[in-house]
Order: sequence, then structure tokens, then C-alpha cells
Amino acid sequence: MTRKRILAGAVGAALAVAATGCSAGDDGGPVELTFWHGYTEADGDVLQGIVDDFNAAHDDVEIKTELKTWDSIDDTLLTALSAGEGPGIVAMPAERLPVYASRGAFAELDDFYAGAESNTADLNPGAVAMVEVEGAKYGVPTGFVPLAVYYNQALFDAAGVTAFPQTWDEWTATAKRLTVDEDGDGTPEQYGAVLPDHATVANGLWPSLFYANGGAVVDGDTAVIDSPENAATLEYWSRAIAGDRISPTGVDGIGADELFSGGKAAMTVGGPWMASIATENGIDYGIAALPAGPAAQAASAIGVSMAVTVDTSREEQEAAEEFFSFFLNEENSVAWSLGSGWPPLRTDIPADAVAENPVVASLTEIAGTGRPLLPGVVNSTDVLSAVDELTQQAVAGGDIDALLAAAQTEIQAALDE
Repeated sequence: MTRKRILAGAVGAALAVAATGCSAGDDGGPVELTFWHGYTEADGDVLQGIVDDFNAAHDDVEIKTELKTWDSIDDTLLTALSAGEGPGIVAMPAERLPVYASRGAFAELDDFYAGAESNTADLNPGAVAMVEVEGAKYGVPTGFVPLAVYYNQALFDAAGVTAFPQTWDEWTATAKRLTVDEDGDGTPEQYGAVLPDHATVANGLWPSLFYANGGAVVDGDTAVIDSPENAATLEYWSRAIAGDRISPTGVDGIGADELFSGGKAAMTVGGPWMASIATENGIDYGIAALPAGPAAQAASAIGVSMAVTVDTSREEQEAAEEFFSFFLNEENSVAWSLGSGWPPLRTDIPADAVAENPVVASLTEIAGTGRPLLPGVVNSTDVLSAVDELTQQAVAGGDIDALLAAAQTEIQAALDE
């Protein structure tokens, strides 16, 4: 038995003992469930509205939300559960879910998904994949959105670019056309694109590029980053970024946002928040899917999910599942999408249902390109750190073959922990 499985068993046993005292609803009153989440703005208001509607429609269940920061949830959840004081439902960034599922903190939801009344049949398959750990489902998605290209329409117009690129070669050619180095000093005053080489959007940009060329970072519990496909991807984009100077080198996600918001980069890759950044800075922007690579059109997706903790009785778990079904019904799916600014989780929601929000409508059109980032991987932090080191050094001119070999070893060690 591996150390990871020993730890999971020990923690799971402790949590199970803490949960044995659950008796909500046994006195004839409603089943009460506490719901921890980190939604703070318009999305938080919409979520609270859905919770309120659920409570009003169910005399036998009452859900009480507790707003916390995402970091606070991550820092305190296991301690609270071990003390029998944890929530019944918890939301968290999807990459953290496998950590807690592997430690026995979450209830399996396979039976819930199998029920026709769960409203899960038409969920985006990628969104479902991000809540699976070792073949079992441990959560319900609340958000799943692929990275997209956000572009400055005024800069496109000034350069006479009338159509957004559809392939890598068109993308790099367009970026070169949009790059302006007026004084010829080798440092453009305006970059055609800003493509961070580290610390960006949960490190999803470079896995997106790997996917598009037929590569990947992991396959289950096996590292597969050292591949000819990934070598070709790094060579292609290192040449475009460092050689053709379509993008600055050594830039991180924050720096990329600043360049785009300042009108110094015509294109960037990011999530829905880029629409707000563009609007706040008076940028007339457009949204497009990442152009297709040689093998596919694909983008890593950012995700959030909610789960049922083991600090619940069977009665409470059934109540939580009833809420999940309510959250995923058609009316609430649309309301949540419009309120959160993310595309609908259900693929059967027609595009015109969210047309009133242009950002959501644009993201809905490209939702099919999304792939979960490192689904089921427990030690995603160390895996993504290795990817960060690889891409930053590759763009800086490092030996790609040697860097890939080192990343392969480091990522496999992280997967084996």
C-alpha cells in the first residue's frame, strides 16, 4: 500500500468517526446543511437566490450558505471536518477536489449521476471529467470555461486585420502583423500577442498548446510530457515568441493582463475576467477560441465544483443531492450562467437562452473546445510547477529535449507521491 493510500485511509477513518453524530432532521425539523463557497460578487448574489428558491420550495431542507475566501476553504476544511464542524456542501476550484477526495473527505456521487432526476445527463463531458478521481465522481461542477483569446478590435482595425485567425500559422502571422517596433530597437512598442511563459491562469495556456498539437502533460497517473509532439510545440512557440518577438519573454499572467489592458498587446489568453479588465480600460474587445493546432482545437478549462462532505448523514447527503439537481435544472442553469458570466454547464441549453449577455454567448460558442486541466491529479501544484519551469526555460532558449526529460522525471515523482 502506498503512503498516499495509507494517508487517505487514516484521514477518511477520522472523518467517518466525526460524522457519526450527524442527526439533522431526526427531531422532525428540516434537514439543515451548511454550504461553504467563495463566490463574492454578482455570482454570489445569483447563487444565494438559487439557494433561497430551493429553501422556499422544500419544507424539509434548509441550506445555509457561508461565504469564505477560496484560500480559507482550502486551509480549514479538513480541520473542520475532523472536528465534526465542517460544511455539508463545499465549493472549491476543481483542481483542489482530487486532494480532498483522495483523503476520504468527500462522498462518492456515482449513484446520483446515474439517476434521471439528477439533471446531469447533458453536462459538458469535460466538466464531469474534472470531478472524477480514480473512476468515481466526487463533485458536481459549478463552472467550466475554456481559455479564450481576448483581442483588441481597434488594433486589429488599425492593422487592417478583418478576420480572426483560425490556425496556429494564421495566429502567428496575424501576431507578427500586429507587432510594432517603430524605432527598430528589437523591443516592440506594441506586441501582436502576450503569451505568458509562466504563472498564468492556473498554468493552462501551455497545456492548451500541447493538446492542440497532439500532446499532453499526464495520462492518468503517468507523466507523458516528454514527447515529440510537445517538443515540436515548444520549438514552434519559442521561435514565434523569442524569435519573431510577437510576445515578450519572461512575462507572467499579471504582466500579460497589464500589457493588454494598457493597449500594448493586441491579443491575450485568459478567462472571463478579461472582459471586465478590457471594459474597465476602455478597450473594444472580441472573444475567440484558441486557434487550432496541427492536431486539434483545444483549450484548458478553468473549473469550480461543489461536493458533499463525509460530515453528513445519509439523509443529509440525499438533501444535498436534491439541491444539486435543483441547481442544474434548466431555469437555474441559465440564471447561474448569466449571473456568473460563464457558459452553461449543460450542453442542451440553446445559445439564444444566454444571448442577453454577449460575453456568455461568446464563451458558450467555444465551450466545446474546453478540456479539464489535470483531471483526477492529486498533486497538481507540483505538476504545474514543473510545467512552469519547463516553459519559461524553453522560451528563454533552453535545451528543449533536456528540459522535457527533466520535467518528465519531476512530474512522475509528483504523481507517485
